[in-house]
Amino acid sequence: MSIKDQIQEDVKTAMKARDKDRLKVLRLISAAIKQVEIDERTELDDPAVLTILNRMVKQRRDSITQFEGGNRQDLADIEAAEIGIIETYLPEPLSNDDLEMLIDEAIARTGAESIRDMGKVMGHVKTMAAGRADMGIVGVKVKGRLGT
Repeated sequence: MSIKDQIQEDVKTAMKARDKDRLKVLRLISAAIKQVEIDERTELDDPAVLTILNRMVKQRRDSITQFEGGNRQDLADIEAAEIGIIETYLPEPLSNDDLEMLIDEAIARTGAESIRDMGKVMGHVKTMAAGRADMGIVGVKVKGRLGT
């Protein structure tokens, strides 16, 4: 079952269980997916859905930072709960050791030798990690390996 289908099934389950908070987040996810499908006039596959989910998590993390800075812990808690629901559809993140091995493999496969080759390495890692790693952290690690 695709991630998109699983989300639709969970919407129905949340409606039957009258779980308003979960239903709200699932509907937000469905709306984001449908919006991209309409804009791009295409049916999204799992990697594209994962990209949307990762973007939603990132937006909520940014919101939490803003809310905590503005002494609005109540709103930060709501955003954190939404992250918890969204993350149930994301694959298990890579461990630090697995990420290091993936970066080593990408450097070896691309033949990267300097910082000028960073784009090749990042592209390779992005396809291999498929939503299981924060690309900002990956970028810092790759830059450290290739030299600044």
